Formats: sequence, C-alpha cells, structure tokens
Amino acid sequence: MSEPSMKFDTQQLDTPLSSFGFEIDELSAEKVSGHLLITPKCCQPFHVLHGGVSALIAEGISSMGASFATGGKRIAGVQLSINHHKSAKSGDYIVAEATPLSKGKSVHVWDVRITKEVDPNNPNPETRTLIASSKVTIFCFDHGSFTGMLKHQSKL
Repeated sequence: MSEPSMKFDTQQLDTPLSSFGFEIDELSAEKVSGHLLITPKCCQPFHVLHGGVSALIAEGISSMGASFATGGKRIAGVQLSINHHKSAKSGDYIVAEATPLSKGKSVHVWDVRITKEVDPNNPNPETRTLIASSKVTIFCFDHGSFTGMLKHQSKL
C-alpha cells in the first residue's frame, strides 16, 4: 500500500493523464486516487471539463489499480460506463478515486468517483461534490501474449 506522502511519477504511469496535468496521489490494490486542477486544455468549447477527459481519468486510474492488484499483469479496458452529474470549470480542483468492486483472476470491475473540491486549500472529502461516476471492466492477462484474451473472447 502506498504512503500518503509518497510522490508518484504520473508521466511514467500514464502519459495521457499526465499530459493535461493529472497527478496520482495514492496507488494500491484497493484504491487509486489522484487530482487535477482544471485548465482550458481539459475543457470543451463551453469552458467546462470535457466528458472524454473524465472517461480517460476513470479508465486510466482503474487500469493502474488492476495492474497493481494483479502483480503487473497486462490489462485492457473492455467496458466503460460513465455518468456526468455536474459540471466543473477551468480553475476547479477535482479528485478521482477508483476502488475495486470485483477482482477476479482475469476480470476486474472498478468503481470510479470524480468529485469537485469546494476549497482546494482545505481538502475535505465530506464537502466534495460528485461530478461523475463510472464503472470500468478490465481484462487482465499475462505479459506478452494476447492468447488469454482471445480464449476468453471465444467463450463469450
């Protein structure tokens, strides 16, 4: 399990997430969390957080958790559903947390909650506003081979 003061290199963990400033705060088999100060780079033409950015965050952090939980197995997101509840605008500070709902041998399902911090200078999980929620299904297989995934798909 990670230490709260530990600093993660988001660039090495997930280049797309780091490209718009997302930073990982916690990484374990039971929880992955991170934060983002929303900039215009993350917004759609109406100056609010782009829904695709929320989806990228959800799949990115849940994939990290599944990879960590399986000891570094190769992973592939196979299904993502996301609901956008409220908007966040440029200058807002958001926090994303992913936790596993199910960790099977080859399939994981993770729950992701993206919230807006009311006061970034005084973080308080009790006062955060839910802006998006997501479920991500991830297929986990051994390194260097897609054989496991192909066998699994043929059974569907």
